[in-house]
Order: sequence, then structure tokens, then C-alpha cells
Amino acid sequence: MLALNAIGVGLFCWLIFALAVYALPFFVAFNIGMAAFEGGASLLGALLVGIVSGALTLALGQVAFAASRRLALRIVIATAYAVPAAVAGYQVAFALSHIGVPLPAWREIFACLGAVCVGGTAWTRLTVFAESGPFDLAGW
Repeated sequence: MLALNAIGVGLFCWLIFALAVYALPFFVAFNIGMAAFEGGASLLGALLVGIVSGALTLALGQVAFAASRRLALRIVIATAYAVPAAVAGYQVAFALSHIGVPLPAWREIFACLGAVCVGGTAWTRLTVFAESGPFDLAGW
């Protein structure tokens, strides 16, 4: 039974890291979908608008990051994706630390470590799309 619990928690943590980069697009999709639903769209229409807006947010962010040559703009775009992921990582790590950590100070430490790890994962996953090509060699 203990092994199954460890596998379940491990699978949940893997899922959080795998979905970290999608925190901002999910937030955008949810808010736009809710606004469309409250504005009179049907449930199916609001769902469709939300999915399209989330996909566009992810695609445009990745394309803008990869196409940008300015370091400051890349930092702003990557931060816009990493901060919501870090907040989500903090919340998940804090909730999971309630299971086995009795001291509140250690819960905060684990939650902050979770925020740094998940935010760093989102940052790294976004920067993968901006790797230099094979012909981008020292002025060629």
C-alpha cells in the first residue's frame, strides 16, 4: 500500500511538472471562456472560445519568444509564463506538505522549493524553442 501511495504522489508530481508551462494559457482560456459564457454564449460556444484562446496564448507566446532577438523581451515573455506556474507549484507543494510535514515552517520551505522547481521547469520548457540553429555560428 505504501508503494502505491508513493507511485501516486510521484505520478501527481510528474503531472505538475509536465503541465507547468500551460498555467498561463489555462488561466487565459478559463477567464475568456467564463466571460463568453456570462456574455450569453452557450456552454459549447464558451468552451470552444476558451480552448481557442488558450491555444493561441500558448502558440503566440512560444512564437514570440522564439522569434525575438532582444533579451529583455524574452525575459518578459518567459516570466509571464513562469510566474503563474510558480504560483501553481507553490500551492501544490504546500497542499502536499500538509500530508506528512507537521511544522508550518517546513511546509513553507517545501512550498517555496516547489515554486522554484515548477517555475524553473516552465521557464526551461519555454526556452527550449529558442535554441540556436545549426547555421547560427559566430557571425555566419
